[in-house]
Amino acid sequence: MRQNSGGILLWALALALATTMVSALAMAEGKLPPTEGKAFWAFIHETNPYTKWSLWPGMKGMYEGKSPHGKYVRIFINRPALEAVKAGKPMPPGAIIVKENFKDKTTLAVITPMYKVKGYNPAGGDWYWTKIAADGKILGEGKLKGCIKCHEAVKANDWVFTK
Repeated sequence: MRQNSGGILLWALALALATTMVSALAMAEGKLPPTEGKAFWAFIHETNPYTKWSLWPGMKGMYEGKSPHGKYVRIFINRPALEAVKAGKPMPPGAIIVKENFKDKTTLAVITPMYKVKGYNPAGGDWYWTKIAADGKILGEGKLKGCIKCHEAVKANDWVFTK
């Protein structure tokens, strides 16, 4: 009996390790960003750098921004978001939109990503919002009331401004 429970324990440990490794591999491949500020920043900054993603179609490079974002902005989107934009469909879970907010044409002030997570916040379109300083310091994250209140104006467009 003792050997059997030891075997079960080893099997359970192996299963837990395999599950953790699969989850870590999926994150490394750019599939499962976490909904936690520092880990999310590491994901879009190091694991799957947003600056290597596509710019929002039709928005080539920097353009004049509007409050509260900055004098100038630049928007990057990951592959799931790009495919949704091209198809004219709502953003699927896993879509990430990263808006760089500039004080002037050369000074990045903050980064304001949106990440669509199924079931995260149905009342807010299932978007996870972050506000990150240029140095990576998390200034706000989660169900940010200011983001939700503003983006509620485009709720019918999946909470996404397209201009």
